[in-house]
Parts: sequence; structure tokens; C-alpha cells
Amino acid sequence: MRIGELAKATGTTPRALRHYEQAGLITSSREHNGYRVYDERTAVRVRNIRHLLSVGLTLDDVRCFLPCLDGDMTSARPGAKGLRIARERLAVLDARIAAQVEARDRLAAALSRADPHSSVS
Repeated sequence: MRIGELAKATGTTPRALRHYEQAGLITSSREHNGYRVYDERTAVRVRNIRHLLSVGLTLDDVRCFLPCLDGDMTSARPGAKGLRIARERLAVLDARIAAQVEARDRLAAALSRADPHSSVS
């Protein structure tokens, strides 16, 4: 299947597919005219990549799941390595959220001091 067909079948964009390919997560062959052609099974792999990205993992994190990307990842029990990667990513996200909340609180406090009549919460 061509890139546009794969994009439509997986709910993604050709640009994202080229990005996944550049990252080494999917592969294609080339037709004589240079068009990318993907194996039908690549759709499963792309759906799994999108699933992992949607739960907050990065492409680097996803790369660690390469041996599993061709199966049904949404219902399979994750292995120890997958759980470790997910926990590490969760810790990173928690730290970023905490830093943003602190910045928000400092800004709200500064606004309250600057304009005591404002309704900053």
C-alpha cells in the first residue's frame, strides 16, 4: 500500500509516517517512480506506535518496543522492560507537571500582589 493509503488506514498523516520511517520504526520499499510502498502488516505497527505515543511515550521510548510492535499491544500484558520505560516516562511527566504548577502558582501570586482586586485563582 502507498503512503496515503497507509495514512488513511491508520488515522495518521503521510508526514508522520515518513517521520516513523526516519526513526527506524517502520520500513518501506520503493516503486520504480520512487513512491513508498508499505506491507499490509505495517498498519498494525503504525497503530501500535500511535497507541504508545498517545499514552505519553516518546519515539525513543517506542523504539524499545520494536520486537512487540507487530502484535496486539493494546490487549497484551506489558513485559518488565515496557513497564520500566512507562514508569520512567510517568516520572518525567510528573516532574514537568509539578514544575508547571509551581510556575503557575508563582505567576498567580505575582498577579495577586500587582492587582489585589483581580480574581486569579
